[in-house]
Amino acid sequence: MTIRILLADDHASMRASLRALIDRQPGMQVVAEAGQGRMTVELACRLKPDIIIMDINMSDLGGIDATGLILSDFPEAKVIGLSNYSDSQYAAGMRAAGASGFLLKDCAFEELGRAIRTVVANRIYLGSGIAAVQGFAAPVHG
Repeated sequence: MTIRILLADDHASMRASLRALIDRQPGMQVVAEAGQGRMTVELACRLKPDIIIMDINMSDLGGIDATGLILSDFPEAKVIGLSNYSDSQYAAGMRAAGASGFLLKDCAFEELGRAIRTVVANRIYLGSGIAAVQGFAAPVHG
């Protein structure tokens, strides 16, 4: 089974980097990209990807609000929040919105791959470098 991924980040260079890394992984494929939160909501509800990698801070609609909207229309979606900031409030906000994972943007790609596979397996993932957040599991290091 190929894991279908939607990338949402307001920086085109970040999306391009993530796409290049993900598309080289066996069993993973980026099916769409979005540079704004509202576009992410529309694409997620239309394309029904397995995973949405969601930037926390986007210009028109932030990742926390976009996650809530997506999950209200497409509850089986799996969202992994991505942020530059290790502040546990961001992770807690994403978890409260229904996200299944949270990572820092400077994580190693291997950790992103681990997070994707963990979340697809219906488990919760909290990346290394982030303080514990209620509702998120401890990082999985393999």
